[in-house]
Amino acid sequence: MMGYEACVRCGLCLPACPTYLETMTETSGPRGRISLIKAVDEGELDLLSPGFVEQMSQCLDCRACQAVCPSAVPYGPMLEEMRARIEHERAASRPAAARTVRYFLLEWLFAKPSRMRAAASLLRFAQRTGLTAFAYPFGLRDAVRLAPRISDHFFVADDQRFDVPIAAGTAMLHTGCVMHVAFANVHEATVRMLNRARLSVVVPRAQGCCGGLAVHAGDPEFARELARVNIAAFERSSADVYVVNAAGCGSALKEYGALLDDDPAWRERAVAFAARVRDVTEVLDAMEIPAPRGRIEARVTYQEPCHLVHAQRVSAAPRRLLDRIPGLERVEMNESAVCCGSAGIYNLTEPDMAERLQARKVGNIEATGATIVATANPGCAMQVAAGLRAAGIPASVRHIVELLDQAYSSSLQD
Repeated sequence: MMGYEACVRCGLCLPACPTYLETMTETSGPRGRISLIKAVDEGELDLLSPGFVEQMSQCLDCRACQAVCPSAVPYGPMLEEMRARIEHERAASRPAAARTVRYFLLEWLFAKPSRMRAAASLLRFAQRTGLTAFAYPFGLRDAVRLAPRISDHFFVADDQRFDVPIAAGTAMLHTGCVMHVAFANVHEATVRMLNRARLSVVVPRAQGCCGGLAVHAGDPEFARELARVNIAAFERSSADVYVVNAAGCGSALKEYGALLDDDPAWRERAVAFAARVRDVTEVLDAMEIPAPRGRIEARVTYQEPCHLVHAQRVSAAPRRLLDRIPGLERVEMNESAVCCGSAGIYNLTEPDMAERLQARKVGNIEATGATIVATANPGCAMQVAAGLRAAGIPASVRHIVELLDQAYSSSLQD
């Protein structure tokens, strides 16, 4: 049973839906999409009808509607099931070249962190030498514009341990796919902050991608393969908590119980694993850490990642952490929790809507007068930074953990 029968068509989801806010069209909102899903499931509409496929693709899967729904309609799982069904039907008729490209980008590349590092090394060379300009004639201008600047060094999971005396517990750090090659500094700051919270940190080599992109792309079976790898790595680590500093990854990891619900051998292990997953802001907010002595004299606004505020329901903790920093003036932006248009690879698959949402977000940021945009997800960081550059707004984008680490960086406090 899909779950659409729980929808009472109250419309409370509409003001929360980013695509509805942009189009004000019923079919571009959750209520309209649920009606379409019901029609397909009951055989009244063809699964591959262009309008239906378009709406399943246009949805950001940001879970904003699910967070405000009084009837607890499981919209996200419904959408992901329909995407999987669409992909299954399309796969057989897709040209061989297209199947190869999709396999390379969504499976082969994400199956092994070493492959991601090899690809990132090539991209880093192209970025440093200006060779990325040669990608423009092949229709990759948007991809080049949105790509993060690859880190000068990678944060490679290699069974490291970062111990502290009299530890309150042990945290396993999820290094992910994009984060460890493009945001290595965030991982390093995360380790330091967890150590300040009296948590030892382990970084098992055997971990990998969270599988979130695979789920969004309609490939849950590949996501299950990745999930089993991470569950096993965590079990072997003997850590108390699985810490994530990428909101999209955290959301996917916390849903492993549902992802593996049909697998008797892994169901209970997945549920136990998901119960131990925490966003780094949840962990740091819960720990008793002395206030930092370092100051950050800046006006800061917080961009809420969809999969932190809506999927994980974590909203107050990041703000409380920012408010600990002396000198920092935090100012709320309008529509902080409305998606910025990143949503995994949405800004590549749905560039027109992604650009509209990016412009909406940048306009709200500009109105705050902030010089720093704090966030907690790599996709948001890339999308917002690209939008600010394009608009000529001199504001930087920083992960909350980076700002905390900066404030705590005085040697007297380490």
